[in-house]
Amino acid sequence: MQPKFAASLRLRVIFMWNEKQIIEQLRDERTRERAFAELVEHFKEQLYWQIRRMVFSHDDADDVLQNTFIKAWTGLDNFRGDSQLGTWLFRIANNETLNFLDRNHLQTSLDDEAAVGVAARLESDPYFDGDETELLLHEAIAALPDRQRQVFNLKYFDEMKYEDMSQLLGTSVGALKASYHHAVKKISDFFHDRD
Repeated sequence: MQPKFAASLRLRVIFMWNEKQIIEQLRDERTRERAFAELVEHFKEQLYWQIRRMVFSHDDADDVLQNTFIKAWTGLDNFRGDSQLGTWLFRIANNETLNFLDRNHLQTSLDDEAAVGVAARLESDPYFDGDETELLLHEAIAALPDRQRQVFNLKYFDEMKYEDMSQLLGTSVGALKASYHHAVKKISDFFHDRD
């Protein structure tokens, strides 16, 4: 799970972050690299956990995160400022994650056997430090269809509001609430079946 100091570190970084100034620096060739380094530092942990909850493996999450920042760097000239930098990066990370899952034939809900395989892979990951219940939760999450898994992760782990999710995912609030409700029901059923 996330390191205990992450919340305090995130608070310190938030106070130093000035998005308007970073955007100006990203548009200036002389300050672009330094501003991009700040952008990476500011968002890397949040994006890592967003990706990790979908791909489950630390190494895979690192690869997808690296690809996300490469795409962001090469696409800087295309950033118009219509959205916040975090929203823009989230969309890139989301697309890279879905592309990774598709390339590795992991996109679509997993059957019970495949979900157990994901859980076994997660358990053998040296960076996983959860207990049996957390492992079962991840197994249940792995069995969800992609959209439900994504909505559940954003709501449950990141405590994101539906309105914010709607902007990030381009889906109505009602559809997101329905996806979350179905995900919770499936996870609940998963645990009841284990009793």
